[in-house]
Amino acid sequence: MTALDTRGPSATVADPRDPVARLERLLDPGSATVLGSAVGAEVVVATGLVEGIPVVAYCSDATTMAGALGAAGAGQVVRAIELAVRRRQPVIGLWHSGGAKLADGVESMDGVGRMFAAMTRASGVVPQVSVILGPAAGAAAYGPALTDVVVLSTGSGRLFVTGPDVVRSVTGEEIDQEGLGGAEAHGRRSGVAHLLADSEDDALRTGREVTALLAAPGSVDMSLLGEEEDLRLLLPDNPRRAYDVHPLLARLVDGGRFHEFQPKWARNVVVGLGRLAGCSVGVVANNPLRKGGCLDSLTAEKASRFVRMCDSLGIPLVVVVDVPGYLPGVRQEWEGVVRRGAKLLHAFAEAVVPRVTLITRKAYGGAYIAMNSRSLGATAVFAWPEAEVAVMGAEAAVKVLHRKKLAAAGEDGRPALLTRLVAEQEQAAGGVRRGLALGVVDEVVEPARTRRRIAEAIAATPPARGWHANIPL
Repeated sequence: MTALDTRGPSATVADPRDPVARLERLLDPGSATVLGSAVGAEVVVATGLVEGIPVVAYCSDATTMAGALGAAGAGQVVRAIELAVRRRQPVIGLWHSGGAKLADGVESMDGVGRMFAAMTRASGVVPQVSVILGPAAGAAAYGPALTDVVVLSTGSGRLFVTGPDVVRSVTGEEIDQEGLGGAEAHGRRSGVAHLLADSEDDALRTGREVTALLAAPGSVDMSLLGEEEDLRLLLPDNPRRAYDVHPLLARLVDGGRFHEFQPKWARNVVVGLGRLAGCSVGVVANNPLRKGGCLDSLTAEKASRFVRMCDSLGIPLVVVVDVPGYLPGVRQEWEGVVRRGAKLLHAFAEAVVPRVTLITRKAYGGAYIAMNSRSLGATAVFAWPEAEVAVMGAEAAVKVLHRKKLAAAGEDGRPALLTRLVAEQEQAAGGVRRGLALGVVDEVVEPARTRRRIAEAIAATPPARGWHANIPL
């Protein structure tokens, strides 16, 4: 699991890679307490505060042998995670490591395996955040991938199973570290990195902010909502016109502070964390600007992982729906849209945290079900007055149901007939009116009252799960 040359220069006091200095920059000033380490350990563990929240943190020592992990170093990571679980505190890992120590052979591999097992046991028990500050190869790539959130510093952070030299020798492919495991590779192509940061300092700041959202979710305080705003003005007047959902989400959360996860990967769905009336919320939203907002194999995978993370950590969910359906095509079927789409259904159906759905324009077909429908157990389903809920759009349905009739009408009579049949279909299907009658839509809300009604619905539903619920007050 090692891919980097682990022969490196000896450390100096002023080395910017010094693990203690990095931990002190991560934690609140003056709060860091470095715990005693095992002899020869390649990882430093510390306790401290992040925005006043007690945390446990660890940092690989890149000043010696490129931070390669032996059994002692992996043991330090296990120690940090087990301490965090006992204390019910978040654990933050700072990674700059060449992977498992080659010289230690099976001993280092066994240690790394124990580290992976500890991360898995802690999953959903306490938040785990990884910040990639330098090259992280092999074991040091899989470790972060097992945690809840991966922050990648685009200036120096790299993630890969095997480095460029190994790739070249085995496959003949020529590529550098940036191309193999940098921001483009994991921010846009693979989706491994949830958040990108411009520098090491920015990565540490981002890690702190995400930790605070996960570790201190807070509760709804209606006094924090401020003045009501007509959110409908953020959407185009033409219901068929595409638009970017980001401005709407920025107005939905407090102060426009929305931490979007994987913003350059599977862009037809947006996921991220923010606060609503002071309470941490996870947001899942279709983005009509990308592929019309359709669900596909990658967005189903992206959304399902995010939903399960929020559910395991007790973070309420807000689902903003404007979806025409699943993206059709041979490639989608071959890429596993059925398998991955089922994971999204499973994630919402098993979630026990408060989860509120808002339908802004349309919710059609199987994608309507998958986006936290009432049938999957949504806490509440709200819709704006002009929203549509149906198997498909009225015009598309008419063209399927009345294909022969439209063909027989001829070129001159077809437009008028289509208009009449669409109106009849809209009346018959019922849309939101029908949804209200069936109870699959709870309420039609005015756009200006959207934030208030979502916050009220979350506040009225006690959290059913959450690692923080086990902490004595």
